[in-house]
Amino acid sequence: MPDTPLLDQVHIPADTRGFDIPQLRQLADEVRAETIDAVSVTGGHLGAGLGVVELTVALHHVFETPKDILIWDVGHQCYPHKILTGRRDRIRTLRQPGGLSGFTKRSESEYDPFGAAHSSTSVSSGLGMAVASELQGRKRNVVAVIGDGAMSAGMSYEAMNNAGAMDVDLLVILNDNNMSIILLCERESSRNSISPRQRSRCMRVFNNIVFALSAVWISCNSTTLAQHVESICSTSKNVMNITLMSGIKEDDIFR
Repeated sequence: MPDTPLLDQVHIPADTRGFDIPQLRQLADEVRAETIDAVSVTGGHLGAGLGVVELTVALHHVFETPKDILIWDVGHQCYPHKILTGRRDRIRTLRQPGGLSGFTKRSESEYDPFGAAHSSTSVSSGLGMAVASELQGRKRNVVAVIGDGAMSAGMSYEAMNNAGAMDVDLLVILNDNNMSIILLCERESSRNSISPRQRSRCMRVFNNIVFALSAVWISCNSTTLAQHVESICSTSKNVMNITLMSGIKEDDIFR
């Protein structure tokens, strides 16, 4: 367990609002250490959370969450957010049965106003909440943090167009960290000389396997067999993913 004397004093974000700048910097360092230690136990999305530690501390210090709405997109950036919002005592249950979700979850905390994982929904959901607040006469800030590849989807741009055409108080923060799962796969597959045609054919084979096994699953009323089929599907997908990323040639895949 890391040494976190300042973080130990923070149970909810309001506890940070009396901190000065040096204390906030120390708090960010301690949140980072806590995040690393927790994910080393549970596994999960480490890089996404580490990339927003300072941003998370700053937002909770400046805005009056949960009165003010804070939406994370992609949702797996939220580990530091969970540590600061009363869930630190359960942070080592991340992604475990009965433990904390790896994403924001409305039923888990009032600090999670929107439950989303992947992705690109923060601007549209934040816009809806901002409009609803105005209609209700409620004075509150709505903040959408979008990054980690989430800005690459069309839904984000559609929402930005809608927000730009409306006189609504909405703050959108772009976490421009040059991270995207799709771009990473493209870089790796390009480096390993796997062509788009090979990737497409590989996934068609996987889909055919899944459809065939699904037919067997449906026709049989056996829990044990169903579990075997599910295991085979999962294994097949992993094999395909490894194949796409490892540079194995087409003749080796389909011989």
